Amino acid sequence: MRLSLWKLFRSLLLALGTMALLMALAFVMANVWVLASTRERIEHNLAKCARERVGIVFGTSHWTRSGLRNPHFEGRMTAAAELVASGRVDHLLVSGDNSTRYYNEPVTMWRDLRGRGVRDQDMTLDYAGFSTFDTLARARDVFQVDRALLVTQGWHLPRALFIADALGLDTVGCAAPEREAEGTWYLRMREWVARVATLGDLYLWNREPRFLGPLEPLQIAPRGAPALGDIVAPVPGGTLSDDSEPGDESQTIRFPDGAKRSDPPSEEGADPHQSVPAPAVEQGTRAAEPRRQDSSAEIPPREDSGSVAAEHDAEQGVIPPSPETSTHESGDGQAPASKESQEPARPSR
Repeated sequence: MRLSLWKLFRSLLLALGTMALLMALAFVMANVWVLASTRERIEHNLAKCARERVGIVFGTSHWTRSGLRNPHFEGRMTAAAELVASGRVDHLLVSGDNSTRYYNEPVTMWRDLRGRGVRDQDMTLDYAGFSTFDTLARARDVFQVDRALLVTQGWHLPRALFIADALGLDTVGCAAPEREAEGTWYLRMREWVARVATLGDLYLWNREPRFLGPLEPLQIAPRGAPALGDIVAPVPGGTLSDDSEPGDESQTIRFPDGAKRSDPPSEEGADPHQSVPAPAVEQGTRAAEPRRQDSSAEIPPREDSGSVAAEHDAEQGVIPPSPETSTHESGDGQAPASKESQEPARPSR
């Protein structure tokens, strides 16, 4: 009897060991597959990155858990701005997480890129890029992108390129500058697991994007096109100038130079159920919000997909904060309590 139990126990151990070995082998092989199939399309020198009309910039948190600026965010913004300035990319699709009113990666990136000299009409914001998969699926199905340059860290690019291949997108990768920081080793290790999970998403569970919405084809402005600040178009819910009347279909804001320009609703007065369309412009030009004096209060025109978080918050009875006390910054950990960041941090994707 005792001998039979020992044999059973030994057989069980052998089976478990074999299973663990096979799982480890499958784990390694999955990563090798993803890395080997994409490494030839990754360029680590910004000056040598491929020339593409559209660059897709993946969102990440703005702050680290220690309250410092996230070096991965900084690297992606640096790369995106340099690619536009050098003419290697004509238009940026800036995609990130805006799952709640108080966490808005796309607007954070938009503000940063504006500060680096990227024109408003050279950027389109995707407010529903909740993950690498969602960003790429929406680029294809919502923004009608069929080929693009992917901008993110080198360790993230293999998975992004692999997903793009599975979705039928023609893409190459441009690695953003990297600086070793606290927690980078964890992100690299997590990426190994994420690559395996990606195979399951693509080939086993037929994953679908969390939110799609209506078609919004990119309108790419020609290089050297004039700024759009002087364009006036009907914008529902805009900020009233002194000579505008409530209920006007075309509401404008008066700038210090005396010009009246259309403007999207302020954060305090915006209808959470209403998406704000961009001003109409000539064909081939991307509409953008005119600049105001106080750039800290600016919010770019919100695509239809951006209303998802607002609708959810409205249903829950959430009252939006005033622009003086909250902006939509993000972090790898808890963001510092300042005007720039008042919301909980999210991990990099």
